[in-house]
Amino acid sequence: MRLNREMAVRLRFQALGSLLSFLLAGVFCAWADSGTAPQPPVARVQPAELLEHGQTRVDNYFWLRDDTRSSPEVLAYLEAENNYYDAVLAHTLTLRRKIYDEMAARIDPNDASVPVRHGQDWYYERYEAGRDYPIIMRRRDAADGPEEVVLDANSRVKPGGFYELVDWEVSEDGNLFAFSEDVVGREKYTARIRDLRSGELLADEIRDVAGPIAWANDNRTLFYLSMDAALRPDRVMRHVLGTKPEADAAVYEEPDTRFDMLLYKSRSRQFIQIYLTSTLSTETRLIDAGAPQALPVVFLPREVEHRHDVEPVGEFAWVRTNWQAPNYRLMRVPLQSSTDKSTWTEIVPNREDIFFEALAAFRNYLVMEETRAGSKEIRIIAPDQGTDLYIDAREPAFSMSIGANPGVDTETLRYVYSSLATPPTTFDYNMRTHAKGRLKQDFAGKDFDRNKLVTERVSFAARDGIQVPVTLLYKKGVRPNGRNPLFLLGYGAYGSTYFPEFNAERLSLVNRGFVFALAHVRGGQEYGRRWYEAGRTFNKKNTFTDFIDAARWLVQSGWAAPDRVVGMGRSAGGLLIGAVANMAPESFRILITEVPFVDVVTTMLDEGIPLTSLEFDEWGNPKVKREYDYMMSYSPYDQVAARNYPHMLVTTGLWDARVQYWEPAKWVAKLRAMKTDDNLLLLHTDMSAGHHGSYGRYQSLNESAQEFAFIFDTLGVKEP
Repeated sequence: MRLNREMAVRLRFQALGSLLSFLLAGVFCAWADSGTAPQPPVARVQPAELLEHGQTRVDNYFWLRDDTRSSPEVLAYLEAENNYYDAVLAHTLTLRRKIYDEMAARIDPNDASVPVRHGQDWYYERYEAGRDYPIIMRRRDAADGPEEVVLDANSRVKPGGFYELVDWEVSEDGNLFAFSEDVVGREKYTARIRDLRSGELLADEIRDVAGPIAWANDNRTLFYLSMDAALRPDRVMRHVLGTKPEADAAVYEEPDTRFDMLLYKSRSRQFIQIYLTSTLSTETRLIDAGAPQALPVVFLPREVEHRHDVEPVGEFAWVRTNWQAPNYRLMRVPLQSSTDKSTWTEIVPNREDIFFEALAAFRNYLVMEETRAGSKEIRIIAPDQGTDLYIDAREPAFSMSIGANPGVDTETLRYVYSSLATPPTTFDYNMRTHAKGRLKQDFAGKDFDRNKLVTERVSFAARDGIQVPVTLLYKKGVRPNGRNPLFLLGYGAYGSTYFPEFNAERLSLVNRGFVFALAHVRGGQEYGRRWYEAGRTFNKKNTFTDFIDAARWLVQSGWAAPDRVVGMGRSAGGLLIGAVANMAPESFRILITEVPFVDVVTTMLDEGIPLTSLEFDEWGNPKVKREYDYMMSYSPYDQVAARNYPHMLVTTGLWDARVQYWEPAKWVAKLRAMKTDDNLLLLHTDMSAGHHGSYGRYQSLNESAQEFAFIFDTLGVKEP
């Protein structure tokens, strides 16, 4: 069997890892048998001098970077950290299993999504008891027609291996099913095609694609994205069924490394849309889906600080744009004159207190997602009928999202409602009659009782006087008495809003008396573009101080005991936690960070690392002295010092393509060498996954169960 290079490296690693695990396990067993506490690994010090702007930084652990993921010494160190983690937390195994069982019991073993119509057929995802991955199903001609298996993702997974099904698309005639999958966790996907008439997997196999795929209307041309060496989507490729991928034509190539690329088919089925996006600018190019050999046409040339989304329907496009509208406005644009802004007509203006989040345009209706004070609402406009309304909601903080609506010739809108206390609930809403019907509410377990949960929105004054919102979830009867354990979650980057949405795993917290708090720190867009700008580049530290001030306010107001505060963040939220660890370690008993972006300056100086050049407008470019100095002032790795730190748990994935594993590994090694306390510092590396961890619906619970067990054990939380 022919293996690609990464898979070969992975298999070599697995063999080596098995030997290392065996040897290291013997060491930890010896510690356990002797009654002595396991000792943490000590990373070798090998100073590397990094020179920039005439300043020299010394990185003692730079050697932990291994792009091949095959260095015996690096792998041995990561395995040693994993074994130390296992040894230290061995006494929590029973608790961990109990928490896992709680979470698993909140999964419907035979779950299925609500069917979505494509052409004359209905497609949905079904799960079977004990299996991790979805089975793609369809019913022919009617929603209650006979079932057919389109793809069983479980059959694509190798024993003990990683798997992600990132995208799947059906040809217009319903005969061909294209899908892209990853079996490593590196976010390098392979596109395959199944003939649904015969059930055969066709010989067409396109490796190292970015994930998104789209069929032209001829039912034989598939568009996909190739990637450069830094795993950045760089070209739109056209594949004709039955031809060799090596002969595929490049339709468009993006030379500017600051731009990411997406690919999808318009809901009107008119165009293949190429969406080019950077932090401050976007550009859309359109390929006529009925003429797949045609070249892409620029809808509007990119402009500095102009971002827009395009929804073509018929002869017009509906455009969400921030042109002279920081919180975005809605415009009607003739397709034939889209580059001439004088032909654009404003439909909904910019508003100071509402952020226009997303758009779905139908033949006779316009549907907008709008963010108001951190909650996401749905607004429906019927221009021909003269109606303009919002779908009602009855909770103080909530999230409504436009659901799967693949066509434009309908008066039915599918949307999903959720809150911290309400599981995702799918509705169909008639945009003409305003009648709505509930199709499904996600199962949340027998221990879920909405009547026993309370969610509310509070706010506090940050140190600069700005009011920052926090959404709370707790069990009825919990009071701000100064004794509660607190789990505080934050993110604050890229303008991504952490909406108050349900997560069944959190029931294991609130059922044990925790107050769960979602801090809407600056850097998201809870209050529109100004909220994002206030947490970006030279304002980045506002994100960190907002989180610190949230923790302190929740203690001062009685919602939390001062010695029972847990802070948590993931990815860019891990940067938040890393900065907080240096800036205010005394305000937290425990800090947990998953795949944390903590070596900010070194990473942003290396444009060969995925995402670096895409994010200069988010963090800054350290090749510019002023930006370098500001980033250095908060970079968690560079700011580690001889001080006391809270108990800390850090997780990463060996194959992470977004935040390379060596960032958290180096950070933990440096913390071990410099911190002055005896608190726990644990690093766990998932050796078979990437940035998002495991995608299996049961496998993915393991990490949460481990983290919660660590928290409950450290805080001495009593079992419910």
